[in-house]
Amino acid sequence: MRKNIIIGILLLVLVFVGATFALSDSEKKKNDELYRQVEIFSDTLAIIQREYVDETKPKDLIYGSLKGMLSSLDPHSQFMDSETYNELKVDTEGRFGGLGIEITIKDGLLTVITPIEDTPAWKAGIKANDHIVKINGELTREMVLTDAVKKMRGKPGEIVNLTVLRNSEKKLLDFKITRDIIKIKDIKHALILEDRIGYIRLTEFRENTMQEFNKALGSLSKQKMNALIIDLRNNPGGLLDVAVKVAGKFIPPNKMIVYTKGRQKAQNLEFFSESKNAITELPLVVLINEGSASGSEIVAGALQDYKRAIIIGTKSFGKGSVQTVIPLSEGAAIRLTTSRYFTPSGKIIHGKGVIPDILVEPQKETEAKTEDVKKTKSDEIFDEIESKKGKKEAGADEFNYKSDLQLMRAVDTLKAIKLYKENRQ
Repeated sequence: MRKNIIIGILLLVLVFVGATFALSDSEKKKNDELYRQVEIFSDTLAIIQREYVDETKPKDLIYGSLKGMLSSLDPHSQFMDSETYNELKVDTEGRFGGLGIEITIKDGLLTVITPIEDTPAWKAGIKANDHIVKINGELTREMVLTDAVKKMRGKPGEIVNLTVLRNSEKKLLDFKITRDIIKIKDIKHALILEDRIGYIRLTEFRENTMQEFNKALGSLSKQKMNALIIDLRNNPGGLLDVAVKVAGKFIPPNKMIVYTKGRQKAQNLEFFSESKNAITELPLVVLINEGSASGSEIVAGALQDYKRAIIIGTKSFGKGSVQTVIPLSEGAAIRLTTSRYFTPSGKIIHGKGVIPDILVEPQKETEAKTEDVKKTKSDEIFDEIESKKGKKEAGADEFNYKSDLQLMRAVDTLKAIKLYKENRQ
C-alpha cells in the first residue's frame, strides 16, 4: 500500500517539476527537498489508512490534503471539488440564492468585502469589513471561503443566522437574514444631480456593464451633462476586461490601465485603453470606500495616476491579486493566485488599497438622526413624518443624494472646478 502511494505521488510530482536532468543545481536541490517532504506525506497517508479508527477513502484524504495545501498559500487560492467548482460557475451568471455578501479571508478572519446593494444582507445592515465569526451558530475559525459560501447559500426564504464582529463598534452583532434570489444590477443610478453634474452608480463589472454604462453616458450627455461623478462605493469588482474598458473610456487610447506581475512570464500582462472616442475633458470625480475592491480599485487607481479624476471617500479594500482557475480531472479544479495588480505608476493594490485624494468619512447614522431632531420640534416632527410617508408611497426607492455627505463633497468639488475654469476664461 505505502509503496503504491509513494510511486503515485512521485509520478504527480514529476509532472509538475519535469525531468531533473534538465534542471540547474539549485533546482535539483529544491526537487530533492520536495521528494523528501513527499515521502513524509505518503507515510502519513499510509498510517491513516492503516491505523485510523474508521475506514477512510483515499479520495477523501487526498481532497482534504489538497484543500489544506491551497488554503495555506493565501485566502484566495483554493482546491475545489466538482460541487464547489460548479458553485463558482454560478457566480458569473449574476443570479443565485443567497444573502448578497462578497466575502474574503483577511487577517485570518472571514471578512465582508461588501454587501451587494438592495440584497438581504444590505437591508439587514451588514457592512464592509464586518468579520463573520459564526454562521448558524458554527464558529468560522479556520473555515475556508468555499465552505462559508455553501453555508450562506441555499433555498430562498430560509433564514441564515450570522454573528458579526464590527471593529468600529467593538462588539458582536447578531443578524437574522432571509435568503433571496440575488439579481445583480450593474448600474443602480444614472441621473443629473444639480448644476448639470451627472451621476452614475456602478455596482459591479459584468458582461453587460459596458453596454449599460455607455447608454447611461449617452442619456446624461443628452441632458447636457458638463461634469460626472462615478460612484464605485461597495463595488467588489468583477470582470477585469470590463473594468479596463470603463477606465479607458476617460483616458486617451494606448495608455496603460493596469498591469500584472507573476513568477511566470505568461503571467506578466499589460492592459491598455482602447476607446477611440475617449472622454478626456469632462471634469470627473470617483467615489470609493472600504467596500471598493478589485476592478473598482483598478479604475480608481488608473484615473488617479493619470490625474484624470479626483478620488474622494475612504481607502479602498485592497484586493489586487489575480486568481487563475485550472480545471482538473473528475470535475475538480484549483483556483490559484498567479499574479498581482499594479496601477500604471507601479503602485501595488493588494493589501494597500487606493488612497483617496480627498478623504471624506461617511456621515454616521446617529449623527444624522441627532441632526434631524435638532431641526424639528413639536408639530413639525409629525409634519415631517407625514411628508416622508408621502414620499415613500410615491416611490420607495427615491434617491436623496443630499443626505450623502461623501456624494455632496463630490458635487461641491466639481462645482469648484467648473467655477475655476470659468474664471480662467
